[in-house]
Amino acid sequence: MFFILHTFQQFQLLFITLFEFLNPILEILQKNGLVFSFLLVGLIMYVSYLLSKILTNHKIPGAAIAISFGLFIAYLGNGEKGIASIPIFSGMAVLGGSMLRDFSIVSTALGASFAEIKKTGWVGLLCLVIGTVLAYIVGGSVAYIMGYTDAKSIATIGAGACTFIVGPVTGSAVGASSSVIAISIAIGVIKSVIVTIATPFVAEKLGIIDPHNAMIFGGLVGSTSGVSAGLAATNPKLVPYGALTATFHTAMGCLLCPSILYFLTQFFID
Repeated sequence: MFFILHTFQQFQLLFITLFEFLNPILEILQKNGLVFSFLLVGLIMYVSYLLSKILTNHKIPGAAIAISFGLFIAYLGNGEKGIASIPIFSGMAVLGGSMLRDFSIVSTALGASFAEIKKTGWVGLLCLVIGTVLAYIVGGSVAYIMGYTDAKSIATIGAGACTFIVGPVTGSAVGASSSVIAISIAIGVIKSVIVTIATPFVAEKLGIIDPHNAMIFGGLVGSTSGVSAGLAATNPKLVPYGALTATFHTAMGCLLCPSILYFLTQFFID
């Protein structure tokens, strides 16, 4: 009995000592939340790409593993801000906010040649429209199968199938519920992961070997993050081209989904 009590006291003393040692560090990290969030995301990316190399020989891109890590971490968070609700991770709210998100999307097109962009011509524009409408129809059909029969929910979930950005934009515009908007984001994230993993396997078969085809692929598929990560695992030189049209895919979705496609859905549903 004395031994157990003594051991417990030793553990208690060790815990107090450890807390006193870590408390100043935690206070510093909390005051520099954004810097710590960059460090944390960088560490996750490093580990993810290391696992991709060791376990899959780069067959599964590191970005897909990193997204999976991110989803798991987000699941651990509580409150409206997820993991950012915890004070030490408060910087995640800024790092994952719309400003840095949009900056990252735009920056992926850096390095693209305007001469190569012009080569797509009307085919590139047609791919954007087809890709947006097709994704919307597939997502809307999934929503209907899930039991959503109102135009607002179908339009929001259909828009989420375009990208996880178009979903909440459309949902906010048409007045969809927060739960439906969350579903639209989830569908967009799942699509991003699938595109990331599948692209290296199908790129050669689909002829995605030059900037022209990479731009067509990005316009049809959308999902800037998925296209960028997938092409990075295929051929890093193609990333700016695929990301450029995928970005326009997001813009096209933000224009069409809350307006023309929503009104068409409302016409056929209601």
